[in-house]
Amino acid sequence: MKLYSSYDGFEWDSGNRTKNWDSHKVAWWECEEVFLNFPLFISPDLQHSKDEDRLYAFGQTSAKRLLTIVFTIRNKNIRVISARDMDRKERKIYNEETSKI
Repeated sequence: MKLYSSYDGFEWDSGNRTKNWDSHKVAWWECEEVFLNFPLFISPDLQHSKDEDRLYAFGQTSAKRLLTIVFTIRNKNIRVISARDMDRKERKIYNEETSKI
């Protein structure tokens, strides 16, 4: 899935910058790396999209850490909602999808 033809950057506030570290030990800069590294698999998050469009990304940091990131686009900025290590099922999907590239 194509993310967007362009986006301006990332939207962080003090709450969402630290909550992923507190919950899952994922730093904000690791989240950003996922969107800058290849391969990246993005798909709509249809189950949880109520008030705004949500998407999820399966990707890797520069240190090869595999992460699942739930995010939305606000004013051409990526706003991370949640980030954590991929589980076994997600790693399988990521490997299947990226092997097609």
